[in-house]
Amino acid sequence: MSKIRVALIEDHDLTRVGIRTALQQHNEIEVVGEAANGADGLKLLERFQPDVGIVDIGLPDMDGIELTRRLKESVTKGSSVPTKILVLTLQDNEEAVMAAFAAGADSYCMKTINFDSLLEALKVTSEGNSWIDPAIAKIVLKQANSSKGKAGTTATIDTVKISAAEPEYSEMLEAYPLTERELEVLQLIVEGYSNAAIADKLYITVGTVKTHVRNILNKLCADDRTQAAVRALRSGLVG
Repeated sequence: MSKIRVALIEDHDLTRVGIRTALQQHNEIEVVGEAANGADGLKLLERFQPDVGIVDIGLPDMDGIELTRRLKESVTKGSSVPTKILVLTLQDNEEAVMAAFAAGADSYCMKTINFDSLLEALKVTSEGNSWIDPAIAKIVLKQANSSKGKAGTTATIDTVKISAAEPEYSEMLEAYPLTERELEVLQLIVEGYSNAAIADKLYITVGTVKTHVRNILNKLCADDRTQAAVRALRSGLVG
């Protein structure tokens, strides 16, 4: 199994050292570099192209949102940088959360997250999926609901694929309800578990989990796990 290559961009020395030390204790993680500011961090990501960049929002020269935006823009312009961005921050206000996702952040974690959950977030993010702290998901959902019908904020919501449920979606959900097992898998998706972690928790194979995830996405008319999680919260399928 290949290691998850991680770059750490954090300006607080103690926090950065603590996270790096914890990550280096796990064989499945390889820390390829670290930086204490946004400019150096962007160069680090472009040079080493890690699987995941852990980026703090509150960087001194260029905040993590701007760093994320610039990195994602380089990808749209033809760069081969494959790095996913996991935002790690103390900020849980709506403006910061929505700005991070609008900039192209793949995952969003609070610095209060425990280390096991951070590992899960890294694994989920490296697999090309999004990990959103449940509290953050509820903030996104609240913002989506409050801005429904407001032209000035619709673009931001659409950027992170969180749009109001259409009547056709509700009708399809009624016609093709989720099974009890699919609801269990959906709850774990919302909580940020990877396919492997879901398999371990429910005592089923990863292949079976993938089948359930595929069925869930189809039934919720969702393009990815993030959209499925937010639609599940909106519809009340999970809490």
